[in-house]
Amino acid sequence: MSMVSTYCPHFSGLRRSSPNLHNAPSQSFLQHFSSQLRLPSSPKPCRAVIAMSGSGKFFVGGNWKCNGTKDSITKLVSDLNSAKLESDVDVVVAPPFVYLDQVTSSLTDRIEVSAQNSWIGKGGAFTGEISVEQLKDIGCKWVILGHSERRHVIGEDDQFIGKKAAYALNEGLGVIACIGELLEEREAGKTFDVCFQQLKAFADAVPSWDNIVIAYEPVWAIGTGKVATPQQAQEVHVAVRDWLKKNVSEEVASKTRIIYGGSVNGSNCGELAKEEDIDGFLVGGASLKGPEFATIVNSVTTKKVAA
Repeated sequence: MSMVSTYCPHFSGLRRSSPNLHNAPSQSFLQHFSSQLRLPSSPKPCRAVIAMSGSGKFFVGGNWKCNGTKDSITKLVSDLNSAKLESDVDVVVAPPFVYLDQVTSSLTDRIEVSAQNSWIGKGGAFTGEISVEQLKDIGCKWVILGHSERRHVIGEDDQFIGKKAAYALNEGLGVIACIGELLEEREAGKTFDVCFQQLKAFADAVPSWDNIVIAYEPVWAIGTGKVATPQQAQEVHVAVRDWLKKNVSEEVASKTRIIYGGSVNGSNCGELAKEEDIDGFLVGGASLKGPEFATIVNSVTTKKVAA
C-alpha cells in the first residue's frame, strides 16, 4: 500500500517561526494523510500489508561503531542468530573493521554485513584506510557513508563523501547515505537547507540510486538520548522524498528507502515506525543488545494494516 505525501516546512521547529521542537503537525496535515486511506466497503478476509510512502522493503541497520571485543561480539552474534525476526525486513549490521571477518563468517545469512566506512578509490598506499575491494572480499554487502561522526569529528565534507559513495556503488556495494543537521542548524531553521545540501552532494556524484538507503540522523539526537518526535522525523522524511522527486526522479523518490537514526531503542521504535515515510532505522547503542535490536527490527509490525 502506497500513500502520497507532502510536507509543510513551517512546523516541528524546522523554521524559526515555530516556538517548540515538539509541536504536533497541523490538523490539515493529518487530514491530508487521512484522505489517502481507502477502506473496503464490505468485510473480507484480511492480510497484513506494509503501509509506507516508499515502495521499498523496511530496512533496519545496526551501527556498532567503535565498540566490542571478540567475546562480546561472539555473544551478540549468537543472540542475533537465535532471534526471531520478521521476514519482510532487510537487516544489516556494521561491526568495527577489525571484527568484520569474524562476523561475516559466523552470522546467519538472514542478516547482511556492512562496513562503517570505505576509501574513495581503489586500495594502495593509503595507510589506515579500507578499500571497497577488501570489504567485498570478506563478504560485506553495504557501507555506511556520511555519518555525522565522520563529518563533524573526522572532518569529511559533502563532496568527499559523495565521491566515496559513487566509488562504492560502482564497485557493487550498497550505500547507507547519512544526512542530518546540528542542533544549532535546527534552531536556526536550516534543517531542510542542510539536508538538501548533503543530498545534492550524493546526487551529483552517484551513478544510480538503486542501492542507496538514506538515513536521516539529526546530529542532536545521536547518542544523546534525545529523539526526534515521530512528527519531526516524518516531516523531514517527507521533505527528503519530495526533494528526490523534484531533483532526481519520481521513481527514485518512490523506491528509495528513508530510514531514521538517533537514539532509537526498543521503547520508541514502534511509534516512530508508524509514520508513513519512516522506512526503517539506523540504530546505534541499542544494536549492541541482540534482543533489543530484534525488537526494533520487528517494529515493522506497527506499520502493518489490514487489506
